[in-house]
Amino acid sequence: MKTAIINARIFDGKQSIGVKTVLIDGETIVSIGGEVPDDAVIRDAEGGMLLPGLIDAHVHTSVEGLRDALKFGVTTELEMMGGFTKAGREKQLSGMEDIADVFSAGMGVTASGGHPDELMPGDGEIPEFVLKELANMSEEDRNAMLAAHAHDHEELPELTNANEARSFVAEQVRQGADYIKIMIEEGSVLAAPGLPVLSEEILRAAVEEAHNQGKLVLAHVLTADSSREAIEIGVDGLAHLFIDRPASTPELVDQIAGSGAFVTPCLVLNSSIIGNTASEMADDPRVKEKLSEEWIDTLKSSFNTYPQGSMEDNFRNVMDLHRAGVDILVGTDVSVPVPTLGGLAHGVSVHHEMQLLVEAGFTPVEALQSATAKTARRFNLNDRGRIAEGVRADLVLVDGDPTTKISDTLSIREVWIRGKSVYGSEVQG
Repeated sequence: MKTAIINARIFDGKQSIGVKTVLIDGETIVSIGGEVPDDAVIRDAEGGMLLPGLIDAHVHTSVEGLRDALKFGVTTELEMMGGFTKAGREKQLSGMEDIADVFSAGMGVTASGGHPDELMPGDGEIPEFVLKELANMSEEDRNAMLAAHAHDHEELPELTNANEARSFVAEQVRQGADYIKIMIEEGSVLAAPGLPVLSEEILRAAVEEAHNQGKLVLAHVLTADSSREAIEIGVDGLAHLFIDRPASTPELVDQIAGSGAFVTPCLVLNSSIIGNTASEMADDPRVKEKLSEEWIDTLKSSFNTYPQGSMEDNFRNVMDLHRAGVDILVGTDVSVPVPTLGGLAHGVSVHHEMQLLVEAGFTPVEALQSATAKTARRFNLNDRGRIAEGVRADLVLVDGDPTTKISDTLSIREVWIRGKSVYGSEVQG
Protein backbone atom coordinates (compact mmCIF):
# COMPACT_ATOMS: atom_id res chain seq x y z
CA MET A 1 0.00 0.00 0.00
CA LYS A 2 1.26 3.46 -0.92
CA THR A 3 0.75 6.56 1.22
CA ALA A 4 1.63 10.09 0.13
CA ILE A 5 2.10 12.65 2.91
CA ILE A 6 1.61 16.02 1.25
CA ASN A 7 2.02 19.63 2.43
CA ALA A 8 4.44 18.70 5.23
CA ARG A 9 7.43 20.76 6.28
CA ILE A 10 10.26 18.23 6.58
CA PHE A 11 12.98 17.92 9.20
CA ASP A 12 15.02 15.06 7.77
CA GLY A 13 17.09 14.21 10.86
CA LYS A 14 19.77 16.78 10.09
CA GLN A 15 18.04 19.90 8.82
CA SER A 16 14.78 21.38 7.57
CA ILE A 17 14.38 20.80 3.83
CA GLY A 18 11.15 22.68 3.17
CA VAL A 19 7.71 21.50 2.10
CA LYS A 20 7.88 18.23 0.20
CA THR A 21 5.75 15.16 -0.48
CA VAL A 22 6.92 11.96 1.22
CA LEU A 23 5.84 8.76 -0.52
CA ILE A 24 5.68 5.54 1.49
CA ASP A 25 5.40 2.13 -0.17
CA GLY A 26 4.85 -0.61 2.37
CA GLU A 27 7.37 -0.09 5.19
CA THR A 28 9.76 2.16 3.27
CA ILE A 29 10.09 5.76 2.15
CA VAL A 30 10.50 5.53 -1.62
CA SER A 31 10.62 9.19 -2.67
CA ILE A 32 10.81 12.71 -1.30
CA GLY A 33 9.52 15.55 -3.43
CA GLY A 34 8.34 13.36 -6.29
CA GLU A 35 5.00 12.89 -7.98
CA VAL A 36 2.01 11.36 -6.18
CA PRO A 37 0.94 8.07 -7.79
CA ASP A 38 -2.72 7.63 -8.64
CA ASP A 39 -2.99 4.60 -6.35
CA ALA A 40 -1.58 6.31 -3.25
CA VAL A 41 -3.64 7.14 -0.17
CA ILE A 42 -3.29 10.87 0.45
CA ARG A 43 -2.47 12.22 3.91
CA ASP A 44 -2.58 16.03 3.95
CA ALA A 45 -0.23 17.34 6.65
CA GLU A 46 -1.73 20.81 6.26
CA GLY A 47 1.55 22.54 7.05
CA GLY A 48 2.56 20.38 10.00
CA MET A 49 6.17 19.34 10.47
CA LEU A 50 7.23 15.78 9.68
CA LEU A 51 10.07 14.35 11.79
CA PRO A 52 11.85 11.01 11.74
CA GLY A 53 10.64 8.67 14.46
CA LEU A 54 12.40 9.57 17.70
CA ILE A 55 14.93 7.23 19.35
CA ASP A 56 15.46 6.84 23.10
CA ALA A 57 19.08 5.73 23.50
CA HIS A 58 18.71 4.53 27.11
CA VAL A 59 15.70 2.66 28.53
CA HIS A 60 14.71 -0.37 30.56
CA THR A 61 11.44 -1.38 29.02
CA SER A 62 8.45 -3.71 28.79
CA VAL A 63 5.60 -4.32 26.36
CA GLU A 64 3.64 -1.49 27.96
CA GLY A 65 6.71 0.73 27.94
CA LEU A 66 7.14 0.14 24.21
CA ARG A 67 3.47 0.89 23.71
CA ASP A 68 3.63 4.16 25.66
CA ALA A 69 6.79 5.19 23.81
CA LEU A 70 5.02 4.92 20.47
CA LYS A 71 2.21 7.22 21.62
CA PHE A 72 4.83 9.94 21.96
CA GLY A 73 6.50 9.37 18.59
CA VAL A 74 9.38 7.32 20.00
CA THR A 75 9.55 4.56 17.41
CA THR A 76 12.74 2.93 18.73
CA GLU A 77 13.91 2.27 22.30
CA LEU A 78 17.44 1.08 23.06
CA GLU A 79 17.34 -1.12 26.15
CA MET A 80 20.46 -0.87 28.28
CA MET A 81 19.78 -3.96 30.38
CA GLY A 82 16.92 -6.41 30.01
CA GLY A 83 15.37 -9.21 28.03
CA PHE A 84 14.70 -7.78 24.58
CA THR A 85 17.75 -9.15 22.76
CA LYS A 86 17.16 -10.78 19.38
CA ALA A 87 16.22 -14.05 21.10
CA GLY A 88 14.01 -12.19 23.55
CA ARG A 89 12.25 -10.24 20.82
CA GLU A 90 11.47 -13.40 18.90
CA LYS A 91 10.04 -15.01 22.02
CA GLN A 92 8.16 -12.07 23.52
CA LEU A 93 7.23 -9.56 20.80
CA SER A 94 6.41 -11.63 17.72
CA GLY A 95 3.40 -10.26 15.85
CA MET A 96 2.98 -7.11 17.94
CA GLU A 97 2.48 -4.01 15.80
CA ASP A 98 1.42 -1.31 18.28
CA ILE A 99 4.79 -1.05 20.02
CA ALA A 100 8.05 0.76 19.42
CA ASP A 101 10.95 -1.17 17.96
CA VAL A 102 13.56 -2.24 20.52
CA PHE A 103 17.20 -3.31 20.70
CA SER A 104 18.97 -4.54 23.82
CA ALA A 105 22.25 -5.06 25.64
CA GLY A 106 20.91 -8.15 27.35
CA MET A 107 22.21 -8.50 30.89
CA GLY A 108 24.86 -6.05 32.04
CA VAL A 109 28.41 -6.82 33.12
CA THR A 110 28.39 -6.07 36.84
CA ALA A 111 29.72 -7.32 40.16
CA SER A 112 27.72 -9.71 42.30
CA GLY A 113 25.53 -7.47 44.45
CA GLY A 114 26.54 -4.45 42.37
CA HIS A 115 24.43 -1.92 40.52
CA PRO A 116 21.53 -2.19 39.78
CA ASP A 117 20.78 -4.64 42.60
CA GLU A 118 20.28 -1.76 45.06
CA LEU A 119 17.27 -0.61 43.00
CA MET A 120 15.62 -4.03 42.80
CA PRO A 121 13.27 -5.81 45.23
CA GLY A 122 15.29 -8.60 46.80
CA ASP A 123 12.64 -11.32 46.80
CA GLY A 124 11.95 -11.44 43.07
CA GLU A 125 8.22 -10.94 43.62
CA ILE A 126 6.22 -9.26 40.88
CA PRO A 127 5.63 -5.62 41.91
CA GLU A 128 2.11 -4.29 42.34
CA PHE A 129 2.30 -2.01 39.31
CA VAL A 130 3.18 -5.03 37.15
CA LEU A 131 0.23 -7.00 38.51
CA LYS A 132 -2.07 -4.08 37.61
CA GLU A 133 -0.72 -4.06 34.07
CA LEU A 134 -1.10 -7.83 33.76
CA ALA A 135 -4.76 -7.65 34.74
CA ASN A 136 -5.55 -5.44 31.73
CA MET A 137 -3.53 -7.37 29.15
CA SER A 138 -4.37 -9.99 26.59
CA GLU A 139 -3.03 -13.47 27.28
CA GLU A 140 -0.31 -12.99 24.66
CA ASP A 141 0.90 -9.71 26.16
CA ARG A 142 0.66 -11.11 29.70
CA ASN A 143 2.84 -14.10 28.85
CA ALA A 144 5.38 -11.84 27.16
CA MET A 145 5.60 -9.56 30.19
CA LEU A 146 5.96 -12.47 32.61
CA ALA A 147 8.75 -13.89 30.45
CA ALA A 148 10.54 -10.55 30.45
CA HIS A 149 10.18 -10.23 34.23
CA ALA A 150 11.59 -13.73 34.77
CA HIS A 151 14.57 -12.94 32.51
CA ASP A 152 15.29 -9.64 34.24
CA HIS A 153 15.37 -11.37 37.64
CA GLU A 154 17.62 -14.26 36.71
CA GLU A 155 20.57 -14.65 39.05
CA LEU A 156 23.65 -13.43 37.23
CA PRO A 157 26.84 -15.47 37.37
CA GLU A 158 29.59 -14.10 39.59
CA LEU A 159 32.44 -12.71 37.52
CA THR A 160 35.70 -13.26 39.39
CA ASN A 161 38.25 -13.14 36.57
CA ALA A 162 38.81 -11.99 33.01
CA ASN A 163 37.93 -15.32 31.43
CA GLU A 164 34.55 -15.41 33.17
CA ALA A 165 33.87 -11.89 31.92
CA ARG A 166 34.70 -12.92 28.37
CA SER A 167 32.41 -15.94 28.63
CA PHE A 168 29.58 -13.80 30.01
CA VAL A 169 29.87 -11.32 27.14
CA ALA A 170 30.00 -14.13 24.60
CA GLU A 171 26.79 -15.57 26.07
CA GLN A 172 25.02 -12.22 25.78
CA VAL A 173 26.05 -12.07 22.13
CA ARG A 174 24.83 -15.64 21.63
CA GLN A 175 21.46 -14.57 23.02
CA GLY A 176 21.35 -11.80 20.42
CA ALA A 177 22.56 -8.77 22.38
CA ASP A 178 22.85 -5.81 20.03
CA TYR A 179 25.58 -4.13 22.14
CA ILE A 180 27.14 -4.68 25.58
CA LYS A 181 26.70 -2.72 28.81
CA ILE A 182 29.17 -2.59 31.69
CA MET A 183 28.58 -1.10 35.14
CA ILE A 184 31.04 1.18 36.95
CA GLU A 185 28.94 2.35 39.89
CA GLU A 186 30.11 2.52 43.50
CA GLY A 187 26.80 3.97 44.66
CA SER A 188 27.50 7.38 46.20
CA VAL A 189 25.33 9.29 43.74
CA LEU A 190 22.50 6.78 44.27
CA ALA A 191 22.57 6.93 48.10
CA ALA A 192 24.11 3.45 48.20
CA PRO A 193 27.82 4.00 48.84
CA GLY A 194 30.07 0.98 48.86
CA LEU A 195 28.52 -0.98 46.02
CA PRO A 196 30.92 -3.61 44.69
CA VAL A 197 32.52 -2.83 41.32
CA LEU A 198 34.43 -5.22 39.06
CA SER A 199 38.18 -4.73 38.74
CA GLU A 200 39.64 -2.83 35.83
CA GLU A 201 41.16 -6.08 34.54
CA ILE A 202 37.77 -7.82 34.41
CA LEU A 203 36.02 -4.82 32.85
CA ARG A 204 38.76 -4.43 30.26
CA ALA A 205 38.42 -8.11 29.33
CA ALA A 206 34.66 -7.63 28.85
CA VAL A 207 35.25 -4.65 26.57
CA GLU A 208 37.86 -6.53 24.54
CA GLU A 209 35.57 -9.54 24.12
CA ALA A 210 32.65 -7.36 23.02
CA HIS A 211 34.85 -5.67 20.44
CA ASN A 212 36.10 -9.05 19.26
CA GLN A 213 32.46 -10.00 18.77
CA GLY A 214 31.83 -6.81 16.78
CA LYS A 215 29.69 -5.13 19.45
CA LEU A 216 29.66 -1.60 20.81
CA VAL A 217 30.27 -1.24 24.54
CA LEU A 218 28.51 1.30 26.73
CA ALA A 219 29.35 2.09 30.34
CA HIS A 220 27.03 3.04 33.16
CA VAL A 221 28.87 5.89 34.90
CA LEU A 222 27.60 8.77 37.03
CA THR A 223 30.80 10.47 38.22
CA ALA A 224 33.85 11.99 36.58
CA ASP A 225 36.10 9.31 38.07
CA SER A 226 34.04 6.42 36.71
CA SER A 227 33.74 8.16 33.34
CA ARG A 228 37.52 8.45 33.14
CA GLU A 229 37.93 4.76 33.96
CA ALA A 230 35.38 3.79 31.30
CA ILE A 231 37.18 5.80 28.62
CA GLU A 232 40.56 4.36 29.64
CA ILE A 233 39.34 0.78 29.18
CA GLY A 234 38.05 1.56 25.70
CA VAL A 235 34.26 1.87 25.79
CA ASP A 236 32.44 3.30 22.77
CA GLY A 237 29.92 5.35 24.70
CA LEU A 238 28.99 6.63 28.14
CA ALA A 239 25.38 5.80 28.98
CA HIS A 240 25.18 8.74 31.40
CA LEU A 241 26.70 12.15 32.02
CA PHE A 242 28.89 12.59 35.10
CA ILE A 243 26.83 14.54 37.63
CA ASP A 244 29.75 16.16 39.47
CA ARG A 245 32.10 18.81 38.09
CA PRO A 246 35.59 18.52 39.58
CA ALA A 247 38.46 20.86 38.72
CA SER A 248 39.75 18.19 36.31
CA THR A 249 36.63 18.36 34.13
CA PRO A 250 38.37 20.09 31.18
CA GLU A 251 40.93 17.27 31.00
CA LEU A 252 38.15 14.65 31.15
CA VAL A 253 36.23 16.40 28.36
CA ASP A 254 39.37 16.37 26.20
CA GLN A 255 39.89 12.67 27.01
CA ILE A 256 36.33 11.75 26.01
CA ALA A 257 36.51 13.83 22.83
CA GLY A 258 39.87 12.31 21.91
CA SER A 259 38.55 8.78 22.35
CA GLY A 260 35.71 9.26 19.86
CA ALA A 261 33.16 8.01 22.40
CA PHE A 262 29.62 9.35 22.46
CA VAL A 263 27.69 10.40 25.56
CA THR A 264 24.02 9.83 26.36
CA PRO A 265 23.66 12.34 29.20
CA CYS A 266 20.19 11.39 30.46
CA LEU A 267 19.75 14.88 31.89
CA VAL A 268 16.22 13.91 32.89
CA LEU A 269 17.69 11.24 35.18
CA ASN A 270 20.34 13.55 36.65
CA SER A 271 17.65 16.14 37.31
CA SER A 272 15.63 13.50 39.16
CA ILE A 273 18.69 12.33 41.12
CA ILE A 274 19.23 15.92 42.23
CA GLY A 275 15.60 15.98 43.44
CA ASN A 276 13.68 17.67 40.64
CA THR A 277 10.34 16.22 39.55
CA ALA A 278 8.82 16.35 36.06
CA SER A 279 5.50 17.69 37.33
CA GLU A 280 5.29 20.34 34.63
CA MET A 281 5.51 17.64 31.98
CA ALA A 282 2.96 15.49 33.82
CA ASP A 283 0.46 18.36 33.90
CA ASP A 284 0.83 19.16 30.19
CA PRO A 285 -2.47 18.09 28.54
CA ARG A 286 -0.46 16.60 25.65
CA VAL A 287 1.08 14.20 28.18
CA LYS A 288 -1.59 13.70 30.81
CA GLU A 289 -4.21 12.31 28.45
CA LYS A 290 -1.92 9.50 27.25
CA LEU A 291 -0.53 8.10 30.51
CA SER A 292 -1.83 5.96 33.35
CA GLU A 293 -2.21 7.34 36.85
CA GLU A 294 0.86 5.33 37.95
CA TRP A 295 3.05 7.00 35.33
CA ILE A 296 1.71 10.48 36.13
CA ASP A 297 2.51 9.88 39.81
CA THR A 298 5.99 8.68 38.82
CA LEU A 299 6.64 11.80 36.73
CA LYS A 300 5.69 13.89 39.75
CA SER A 301 8.29 12.17 41.94
CA SER A 302 12.09 11.90 41.84
CA PHE A 303 15.09 9.77 42.83
CA ASN A 304 16.33 12.55 45.13
CA THR A 305 19.52 10.68 46.08
CA TYR A 306 22.08 13.44 45.38
CA PRO A 307 20.48 16.76 46.39
CA GLN A 308 23.90 18.44 46.59
CA GLY A 309 24.14 18.28 42.80
CA SER A 310 23.16 21.12 40.49
CA MET A 311 21.67 21.22 37.03
CA GLU A 312 23.93 24.16 36.24
CA ASP A 313 26.94 21.84 36.57
CA ASN A 314 25.21 19.26 34.37
CA PHE A 315 24.43 21.86 31.74
CA ARG A 316 28.05 23.04 31.76
CA ASN A 317 29.30 19.45 31.50
CA VAL A 318 27.10 18.58 28.52
CA MET A 319 27.87 21.83 26.71
CA ASP A 320 31.62 21.39 27.25
CA LEU A 321 31.36 17.95 25.64
CA HIS A 322 29.16 19.25 22.83
CA ARG A 323 31.53 22.09 22.01
CA ALA A 324 34.45 19.63 22.05
CA GLY A 325 32.77 17.68 19.26
CA VAL A 326 31.46 14.76 21.32
CA ASP A 327 28.30 13.23 19.89
CA ILE A 328 25.49 13.77 22.40
CA LEU A 329 22.54 11.35 22.15
CA VAL A 330 19.06 11.64 23.60
CA GLY A 331 18.36 9.01 26.26
CA THR A 332 16.38 8.91 29.48
CA ASP A 333 17.03 5.77 31.63
CA VAL A 334 13.28 5.40 32.05
CA SER A 335 12.23 2.07 33.56
CA VAL A 336 9.13 1.36 35.64
CA PRO A 337 6.33 3.43 37.25
CA VAL A 338 7.70 3.55 40.79
CA PRO A 339 7.95 6.91 42.62
CA THR A 340 11.45 6.15 43.94
CA LEU A 341 12.54 5.95 40.28
CA GLY A 342 10.54 9.05 39.49
CA GLY A 343 10.71 11.96 37.11
CA LEU A 344 10.69 9.68 34.07
CA ALA A 345 8.14 8.07 31.73
CA HIS A 346 8.44 6.18 28.46
CA GLY A 347 8.19 8.46 25.45
CA VAL A 348 7.51 11.60 27.47
CA SER A 349 11.04 11.83 28.81
CA VAL A 350 12.55 11.96 25.31
CA HIS A 351 10.70 15.24 24.79
CA HIS A 352 11.77 16.43 28.24
CA GLU A 353 15.40 15.50 27.49
CA MET A 354 15.35 17.57 24.30
CA GLN A 355 13.94 20.50 26.27
CA LEU A 356 16.73 20.19 28.85
CA LEU A 357 19.37 20.04 26.12
CA VAL A 358 17.99 23.29 24.71
CA GLU A 359 17.97 24.79 28.19
CA ALA A 360 21.64 23.78 28.48
CA GLY A 361 22.50 25.59 25.24
CA PHE A 362 21.73 23.29 22.30
CA THR A 363 19.75 24.73 19.42
CA PRO A 364 16.41 23.01 18.84
CA VAL A 365 17.80 21.55 15.61
CA GLU A 366 20.78 20.08 17.49
CA ALA A 367 18.45 18.53 20.07
CA LEU A 368 16.36 16.96 17.30
CA GLN A 369 19.50 15.60 15.62
CA SER A 370 20.44 13.96 18.93
CA ALA A 371 17.07 12.18 19.07
CA THR A 372 17.14 10.99 15.46
CA ALA A 373 19.98 10.80 12.93
CA LYS A 374 22.88 11.10 15.37
CA THR A 375 21.70 8.24 17.56
CA ALA A 376 20.93 6.06 14.55
CA ARG A 377 24.42 6.67 13.16
CA ARG A 378 26.25 5.89 16.42
CA PHE A 379 24.31 2.64 16.92
CA ASN A 380 24.68 1.65 13.23
CA LEU A 381 20.90 1.74 12.74
CA ASN A 382 21.18 2.76 9.12
CA ASP A 383 17.52 2.10 8.32
CA ARG A 384 16.04 4.80 10.59
CA GLY A 385 16.56 8.19 12.22
CA ARG A 386 16.23 10.06 8.91
CA ILE A 387 13.65 10.97 6.33
CA ALA A 388 15.36 9.72 3.19
CA GLU A 389 14.70 7.39 0.29
CA GLY A 390 15.16 3.74 1.19
CA VAL A 391 14.84 4.01 4.99
CA ARG A 392 12.02 2.78 7.20
CA ALA A 393 8.92 4.93 7.28
CA ASP A 394 9.10 5.70 11.01
CA LEU A 395 7.63 9.18 11.13
CA VAL A 396 6.04 11.73 13.47
CA LEU A 397 3.78 14.56 12.32
CA VAL A 398 3.56 17.49 14.73
CA ASP A 399 1.90 20.88 14.81
CA GLY A 400 4.09 23.95 15.22
CA ASP A 401 7.80 24.13 14.49
CA PRO A 402 10.09 22.21 16.87
CA THR A 403 13.16 23.45 14.95
CA THR A 404 12.51 26.82 16.61
CA LYS A 405 10.38 25.81 19.65
CA ILE A 406 11.47 22.40 20.90
CA SER A 407 8.38 21.80 23.06
CA ASP A 408 6.32 21.58 19.86
CA THR A 409 7.54 17.98 19.54
CA LEU A 410 4.77 17.09 22.02
CA SER A 411 2.06 18.45 19.69
CA ILE A 412 1.77 15.10 17.94
CA ARG A 413 -0.84 14.65 15.26
CA GLU A 414 0.16 11.28 13.82
CA VAL A 415 2.78 8.55 14.20
CA TRP A 416 3.85 5.96 11.63
CA ILE A 417 6.02 2.92 12.29
CA ARG A 418 7.22 0.76 9.39
CA GLY A 419 4.84 2.71 7.14
CA LYS A 420 1.74 2.01 9.22
CA SER A 421 -0.15 4.84 10.88
CA VAL A 422 -0.53 3.71 14.48
CA TYR A 423 -1.56 6.85 16.33
CA GLY A 424 -3.46 10.05 15.82
CA SER A 425 -5.37 9.90 12.54
CA GLU A 426 -8.47 8.30 11.14
CA VAL A 427 -6.56 7.80 7.89
CA GLN A 428 -4.40 4.68 8.21
CA GLY A 429 -1.52 4.91 5.75
